Amino acid sequence: MVAEQGAQFRADLAAIGNVASAQARAEQDKRLATEQQLAASDQQHTKELSDAQRNQALLRDRLATADVRLSVLLDATDTASGCSVPATPGAVGVVHAAHRAQLDPAHAQRIIAITEDGDNAVIALRACQAYVRAIWQMSVMTTDYP
Repeated sequence: MVAEQGAQFRADLAAIGNVASAQARAEQDKRLATEQQLAASDQQHTKELSDAQRNQALLRDRLATADVRLSVLLDATDTASGCSVPATPGAVGVVHAAHRAQLDPAHAQRIIAITEDGDNAVIALRACQAYVRAIWQMSVMTTDYP
């Protein structure tokens, strides 16, 4: 009788140990999957940031060498601005008959710097959101509800 109880007790302990090991492996697999997802997300964020910085640097260089000029569209109907714009476009390279004014290169550089900061912020925000989503999904997957 005692021997049978001892054998049953050992069998129960082995079954409990097997279940615990299986749960630990499952949790470990979930954690590994989340870590891989976060690594891929981080790699994507780094690539996006690098691409944006490269594009911004190229644009800054092109502005500095006057290869490209930044201009603004003028409202020819705005009489309050005190800026007289001819009613008809001249032959001086006006795009689609729109009235444009070129910005000073220093101002253009500042505008590009502002847009670069904005681009970097948007990329960082997307990276944070992806991180939070991955962590949230992991917490949902590992939470057992009765």
